[in-house]
Amino acid sequence: MISTLINAFEDGIAALQTWLYVDAVQPLLYHLGLMGYDEDAYDALYWVIVGVVQIAVMYAVLRPWEALMPAEKWSDRRATRVDVVYTWIAKLGVFNIAFFFLLQPWFDHLQSLMAIYGIPAIELETLWPGVTDKPLVSFLIYLVALDAAGYWYHRWQHRFGIWWELHAVHHSQRQMSLWTDDRNHVVDTLIQSAFFAGLSLLIGVEPGQYVALIAIGNLMQSLQHVNARIPFGRVLERIVVSPSFHRRHHAIGYGHEGTRYGCNFGVLLPWWDMLFRTASWDATVEPTGIRDQLPRPDGSHRTYGEGWWAQQGHAFVRIAHRLRVTRTSA
Repeated sequence: MISTLINAFEDGIAALQTWLYVDAVQPLLYHLGLMGYDEDAYDALYWVIVGVVQIAVMYAVLRPWEALMPAEKWSDRRATRVDVVYTWIAKLGVFNIAFFFLLQPWFDHLQSLMAIYGIPAIELETLWPGVTDKPLVSFLIYLVALDAAGYWYHRWQHRFGIWWELHAVHHSQRQMSLWTDDRNHVVDTLIQSAFFAGLSLLIGVEPGQYVALIAIGNLMQSLQHVNARIPFGRVLERIVVSPSFHRRHHAIGYGHEGTRYGCNFGVLLPWWDMLFRTASWDATVEPTGIRDQLPRPDGSHRTYGEGWWAQQGHAFVRIAHRLRVTRTSA
């Protein structure tokens, strides 16, 4: 049943991709003298369509929840507008798909060398022939494997000072909404895209699976940031990351402070927080953001920028300040 639905979805996207390419993209490339990029443009169009579908679905499903059952009530939503820009940039998948296809030839060459020298390939779906190589099973295996890597990647973002200054762009939003997930520094996005694209190729993820894995991950993370009270219940909340669980991660004084540099780092699954004792199940709605954004004396009233360009630039200023302080202390 699930495989049938996935195949039907892929067929629909492929048909739309072909129609748009033949009737719109290809004539434009021909007019501009860019037919040398026709194959790349055709491949990229698939990811763009998937991104637009994601945005449409997340808005249609999550925005009513925010309107009917908000976790926080705001006098206006102006602070969320910049996150819409981030979402359109990220959901179109420019960075993810570019890294995946740029790295694929290198990994193909690496796999050839491994075959020549008799080094076994790392492909998780071959662990149990007849079981793990079934499409749905292999998809779930890759989902869990990448999510485990995502947990540690997220903890590293909080653990290392310079990296935190990039990740702080994400945490500086004090009005969390369905758009907040994609609010990230462009350098952090590049690092993350390269990391997961390389890891996916290393463990044998196929391009089609990779697109589906990223799409599902994006939708789930948009749900986690929604400004709504969505009851998951005690059982479901321990199977997948809920909005209340992830909101705790963004809460001032809880999410990214203390000896463990925060709590609730899980990307899709809370299992890793439970395993490594970084889980907090307190569902109390707390103010979100970063402590030094608060007015004095609780904070230093630090600004992280309001627009896209300002937020990107302020991160580099913070990094330069941190390096200068470290050098002076040394």
